[in-house]
Amino acid sequence: MKTAHTAMQKLVRYAAIVVTLLCAWMTSGAFAQEAEPLTQYVDPFIGTDGTGHTFPGPAAPFGMVQPGPDNGATGWEYTSGYQYQAPVILGFSQSRASGTGIPELGDVLVMPSRSRRDTFGSTYAKASEIARPGYYAVTLAENDVRVELTASEMTAFHRYSFGGGGGRVWVLVDLQHGLTFRVDRQPVLESHAQVTPNGVEGWQRRSNWTTRTVAFSLAFDHPIADSVELPRRAGDAAQRYLLAFDLADGAVLQMKAGLSTADVKGARANRETTPGWDFDAVAKATEAQWESLLSRITIEAPKTQKRVFYTALYHALLHPSRISDADGRWRGPDGEVRKADRGIRYSTLSLWDTFRAAHPLYTLIVPERVDDFVQTMLDHGDAAGRLPMWAIWGGETGTMIGEPALPVIAEAWAKGFRGFDGKRALDLMVKTSSEDSKIVSSVESGLSTWSLYEQYGYYPFDLAGGETVSRTLETGIGDDATARMAAMLGKDALAGKFSRRAGNWRNLLDPETRLSRGRDSKGAWRTPFDPLMPTSPLNNPGDYTEANAWQYSWTPGLFDPDGLVEAMGGKDAFRAKLDTFFFDLKPLEGWAYLGQEAMVGQYAHGNEPSHHIAWLYAWTDTPQTGQALVRRIAQDFYADKPGGLIGNEDAGQMSAWYVFATLGLYPVVPASGEYVLGRPLVNKATVTLAKGAKLKINSPLAEPAESYSPYATLRSGQLMTRVKHQDLVQGGRLSFASAPALSSANQKQR
Repeated sequence: MKTAHTAMQKLVRYAAIVVTLLCAWMTSGAFAQEAEPLTQYVDPFIGTDGTGHTFPGPAAPFGMVQPGPDNGATGWEYTSGYQYQAPVILGFSQSRASGTGIPELGDVLVMPSRSRRDTFGSTYAKASEIARPGYYAVTLAENDVRVELTASEMTAFHRYSFGGGGGRVWVLVDLQHGLTFRVDRQPVLESHAQVTPNGVEGWQRRSNWTTRTVAFSLAFDHPIADSVELPRRAGDAAQRYLLAFDLADGAVLQMKAGLSTADVKGARANRETTPGWDFDAVAKATEAQWESLLSRITIEAPKTQKRVFYTALYHALLHPSRISDADGRWRGPDGEVRKADRGIRYSTLSLWDTFRAAHPLYTLIVPERVDDFVQTMLDHGDAAGRLPMWAIWGGETGTMIGEPALPVIAEAWAKGFRGFDGKRALDLMVKTSSEDSKIVSSVESGLSTWSLYEQYGYYPFDLAGGETVSRTLETGIGDDATARMAAMLGKDALAGKFSRRAGNWRNLLDPETRLSRGRDSKGAWRTPFDPLMPTSPLNNPGDYTEANAWQYSWTPGLFDPDGLVEAMGGKDAFRAKLDTFFFDLKPLEGWAYLGQEAMVGQYAHGNEPSHHIAWLYAWTDTPQTGQALVRRIAQDFYADKPGGLIGNEDAGQMSAWYVFATLGLYPVVPASGEYVLGRPLVNKATVTLAKGAKLKINSPLAEPAESYSPYATLRSGQLMTRVKHQDLVQGGRLSFASAPALSSANQKQR
């Protein structure tokens, strides 16, 4: 028995050793499960059906090029060139913007075909389309070709696989094509191009949304066997070429394209930032870039919610887009080529939209980009004589209203970014806020006319044209930002001047309705007054920008929420006004073209003026109402389908709102450097911050409205309703308290 017992002991010890070694092997990584790739949750087709105006083509984060399919070239529906249900693809251009309200770019359309055809546009089967970060593919039925696209930061990369074996194939290069907003507008002013032994190079001057120069360099991996310049159609100012290639059996044809705002040399060098012809390696590298950025936020959520969230995060990081060449050169709004001393210069600055949530999101998750974003605005300001409003491809469009670059700059300084000259920034902010603009835009301009504004303290509707209430209110956003910037730099007198001017919104607060209402130069109120009627340049005369009086009256909440509460009669009256806005007023039918879509009462999530309003309940005694509304908006108006964005994506703003809502915080007053706390849409989230710090967000995710709470704790355990960016980026655990837990807690507010 003793022998048997000893043998058993040895066997047990042996088994224990094996188990220990096995456990060590598994935890060392041999059997450890790798983290799931987050790119699998990104669906670039979300937002491509309807009014989202996103695109499915590949792009690197903040990249210069965005190759993709164009189903149309003209009109509001095709601002990105693509609509999910369109049956025909015209070709594949190399640049576009995501979700804008006006079409632009769409440069250098390329379309392959097995045979030479009179019309190169082709039908395609939806089932043949594939889109994921860094990759797009489709089979063109009539052209008998499989098209695959990828992109690096500065190079568009195409791969064509033709049916029917080897032989001669054709590629159309259409330099006349472009995304335009008017059928009667000729987009090309001047075009110079030449066919090289293996491609096409040249440059153009174009005028559509802005006047701009685009240079291009296309190179194929096979020599051109023949080329034909097609006859110019009526109204054409640019060349269209048919290029022939002779392929061996099983061969594919590949093309790389580079663009530049400067010249052909720059376009060629940008193209060759991606050397060689390994298409799959480029696609894999771009996907890895996306994986790295997406992994800066991880959430615990069902797969459907993850698809909505990570697609939103993907869309939010497409723009601004790089415009400086590999050697740092870029063409500014004055048409002159300049060189960045350091860093990257960007465009596609949809600032009226993105100052609200997208730029605040960049400060949190891509802080390495923020200084260059601001430096771009300052360089633009030097070139144009004022800071940008809506810049694309380096040119100023003068679109929308207010001075939205101002809160972006002040916010960056408030959050500790110092990679730009603060004095230079303040000087440009003051200049932009003081000197009448001389910019003439190709669309109606909302640029500020300060001489008139200073005289009256508001824009009188009988002297200043349309949108005078909205322009007055948004002036307050910029003035407050300039005041904050001046105060941070110790310029107290200047801060006081702009702080006082920021209060001019009170001049248009109608004491009878407590809504913002138009006044003429004699001080008389606009009559008749319909506070529900939305107006814009499309149906002027009117006093509001793509909104109505009810929607725009909450604008001071973006810079002076405490003052707005007081002006509306105090906290109780403020809450009652919000309740009426969301729950008692019905949406108007048929006004989606003015952003009146994705409605909750008179709240219109389809357009930016409403985006902060649900968060204003944080200034009432019922913050849980706002938290429940945020959850409802996120659940009702974001979906895992092509029509899953209701309202223009607007270069990342619509998606950035969803990202913040998911995390349970929002930059209601961006220039303050603070976030208002709400209620996360997930139980747990982790944000990887600068220098590896991690912010761990924890929430009980209580569904009943009465369980919601405005309070959270960060590290120290002190309860707070708002949190400063500087505190947040130190990392730690941000825990949202449930209402029952508050009864015995110390309810000190920050």
